[in-house]
Amino acid sequence: MSTFKVMQFNMQFGQIWDESNTHDAPINLDLTIAELLKRNADIIILQEVEHAQAGGVQAEPPPNYTRLQTALKGYHSYFSYPKADPRELPFGIGLAIFSKTPLRDTFRVDLPSPPIEFEFEGEKKTPTDRLLIGARTTLLGHDLQLFNTHLLAYFMLKSSSEQFPEQRQLVVDQLRRADNCPALISGDFNVSNRESLVSQFAEAGFRTVQMTEITWRHRPYVLDHIFHSKHLRPVNYIVKPTKASDHHILIAEFEFLE
Repeated sequence: MSTFKVMQFNMQFGQIWDESNTHDAPINLDLTIAELLKRNADIIILQEVEHAQAGGVQAEPPPNYTRLQTALKGYHSYFSYPKADPRELPFGIGLAIFSKTPLRDTFRVDLPSPPIEFEFEGEKKTPTDRLLIGARTTLLGHDLQLFNTHLLAYFMLKSSSEQFPEQRQLVVDQLRRADNCPALISGDFNVSNRESLVSQFAEAGFRTVQMTEITWRHRPYVLDHIFHSKHLRPVNYIVKPTKASDHHILIAEFEFLE
């Protein structure tokens, strides 16, 4: 094997996509697991692993992550919730990295959200903080730095990450620390203006595998990306629609450049 496969997926805590019931569709984690097993990726990067609970309660052990660990035999993994916060709304939270090769040097970085007011179910709210996690592995004889993030959807708050650039800048700061090591950052970046995101990450030495095919069902946005450093060459990619989430699956195959 001279290439490796990376799967990027916002799994929306196992909530399926139902055109007739887009907000209250049932949860079917078995469908999520079937998608993960079918793709047989060397590295799986997941967002919204868990369903946020009222009052910011975070179940331990995380129930969905625990089921995924059991189902994905032969994978090593790392998971983290964001910082617990009683303001948490009932959406998806928690990031995970699964790898067929052992993970080491795991870490997490809180990404503070600005106090933008918005209305949810008739009440004034402010957004909770977001998260970036990372780990290293050795694949095909090369060290590889992995990052996973899920940024705030400013467009849902009638704003943008261009107006509030702090989260994105914290992520870029982490990318620059990857130094001269092959690296990938995968995630749901929640940026409607993808050109600005791609340009910013290019300045830090990272390129996306694709920026034209829509990855979210609710609006025609490319929210999900796999960015790679100059040490890696994307061989191919595919955006795969699935009933297992409101996000499509993004898969890319890479080779190391000597």
